[in-house]
Amino acid sequence: MKFNWGTGIVIAFALFMTFILSYVYKVQSNDKYDHELVVEDYYKKEALVQGDIEKQENANALTNKVTIENTAEGVKIQFPADFDYSKINGKVSFYRPSSQKLDFEIPISLSSPHLLIPKSNLAGGLWDISIDWEYDGVKYLNKNSFRID
Repeated sequence: MKFNWGTGIVIAFALFMTFILSYVYKVQSNDKYDHELVVEDYYKKEALVQGDIEKQENANALTNKVTIENTAEGVKIQFPADFDYSKINGKVSFYRPSSQKLDFEIPISLSSPHLLIPKSNLAGGLWDISIDWEYDGVKYLNKNSFRID
């Protein structure tokens, strides 16, 4: 058998394919690698998108908007001052893009116009926050991202 450049290309291509396929098999079969979805009920959540858009439009139409501050004590969520804070209800969802295990939700029950989430509850890194709240029958949704150092 004569070894020429065509044979070398075929052998190199076959070795490359073997490497890639063995790597894919190793990653898919090893429990050490995490194969979690971004959210558990992805398709159910996708069906609620139009409602979320309307809630965000309601939140953007407010003259005094909800503010989210990353302070030394933690994350401070300030609700509009012209609203009676005792009538505000809903939930605050913290979503960690890098690890679903760190995601959590806090129900909104206010004793002042702001809500403080201590930094001790938040691991360092990027967080997405979603505030789904209601006041006098009108629903609002505020979303933001921030980094904890």
